[in-house]
Amino acid sequence: MKRDYYEVLGVEKGASSDEIKKAYRKLARQYHPDVNKADDAETKFKEVKDAYDVLSDDQKKAHYDQFGHTDPNQGFGGGFDGSGMGGFGDIFDMFFGGGGRRANPNAPRRGADLEYAINIDFLEAVFGKEKEIEITKEVNCDTCHGSGAKPGSKVDTCSRCNGTGQEEVQANTPFGRIVNRRVCSICHGNGKQIKEKCNTCHGAGRMKIKRKININIPAGVDDGQQMRVTGEGEAGANGGPSGDVYIMFRIRKHDFFERDGVDIYCEMPITFAQAALGDEIEVPTVDGRVKLKIPAGTQTNTQFRLRGKGVPHLRGNGRGDQHVQVKVVTPTKLTDHQKELLRELGSTSEGTPIHEQPEEGFFDKIKRTLRGE
Repeated sequence: MKRDYYEVLGVEKGASSDEIKKAYRKLARQYHPDVNKADDAETKFKEVKDAYDVLSDDQKKAHYDQFGHTDPNQGFGGGFDGSGMGGFGDIFDMFFGGGGRRANPNAPRRGADLEYAINIDFLEAVFGKEKEIEITKEVNCDTCHGSGAKPGSKVDTCSRCNGTGQEEVQANTPFGRIVNRRVCSICHGNGKQIKEKCNTCHGAGRMKIKRKININIPAGVDDGQQMRVTGEGEAGANGGPSGDVYIMFRIRKHDFFERDGVDIYCEMPITFAQAALGDEIEVPTVDGRVKLKIPAGTQTNTQFRLRGKGVPHLRGNGRGDQHVQVKVVTPTKLTDHQKELLRELGSTSEGTPIHEQPEEGFFDKIKRTLRGE
C-alpha cells in the first residue's frame, strides 16, 4: 500500500500550495542521496517527489483528493478498454476461447521512456547550461533494421499462431474443457518465424547502445525537477515512434550560497567596529561581488536584501533576491591597547555602568571611544 501523500509531506489535507512546496523542499534536502547516505534515502526521496508531483498539480490533486491512490477507471483485474469490456474480454478468452479483442503483434508500438538523474553544480542550475550526457538505450539493429533476420533471408508467418502472436492451450477441468490463450511459444508474441537470425543482434532485432546527447539545462531549474527530451528514449517496434528521456536534476550544495525557491541566502561576517560604526562591505553574489552598506548600530543576525540577485524564474521573467545575514564576529586576539579601549568602553568616567546612563547610547559610546575622545 502506498502511503498517503499528505502524510509523506507532513502537511494537512487542506494545505496551501506554498505549504506543500515548503514541505517538499525541506524533505527533498533531507533525503537527497547526495547528502543522506542512509540505505533508504533514495527510496524516501522518490516517495517525497511522487507526492509533490501529484499535490503540486491542481488537477492531479483534485483527482487524488477524491479517489486517493485508487484509479476509478480500473475494474475487474485491470483498466477498461475502449469497448467498455475492460478485463472481461480476457476472462472470456480464458474460459471460452474467444470474445476478447486481440492485439495485433505487428502493429506499431511506441518505445519505452527512460529516466536519468544527473548531478549539476549550483551555478549551472542558476544560469542554465548546455551539457552532454551519456545514456544507455535499446535501438533497432542497424544490420537487420529491427526485423531480427539475416539480411536477404526470408521471414515467415509463425506456423504455430498464424501471425497472431498467441496460441491456444486446451485443458480439462471440473467445469469442462477450457481454452486458454497465451503468448506463442515459437515466435514469443511477434507473429513471425525467423529461419536465419541476424548475426549482429542474434534475432532480437534490437540492441543496447550508449549514446551521447546534448541537453539544455534551463536557467532556474530546482532540485528534483525534471525535463523531457523528446524522441531520445528507446526505439519503437514495427515502425512505432521512439520514447522520451526524462532528466531529473540533483543539485550539488554550494559552499557559500543556500537556495530556497528563487531566493538565495548567505551569511557574511562583520567586525564589532563595522557593526557599531557602519561600513560598506563587498558581498559575493552569483553575478560577482557587489557593495552592501552596513548602517551604524547593526545587530548580529540582521538580514539585508539584494534585489534581483537571486535565481531566474523558471517559467517567467525576472529573478529572485539574495538575502544576506550578517554575523558580528567577536575578536579573539586583542592587543593591550585594544583591551584598554574595551575596558574604557565598559564604564563611564564616574565608574557607572553604561546601562545606567540613559543620556548616551551604547553605540554612541563606542563611536566616541574609538575616535579617542
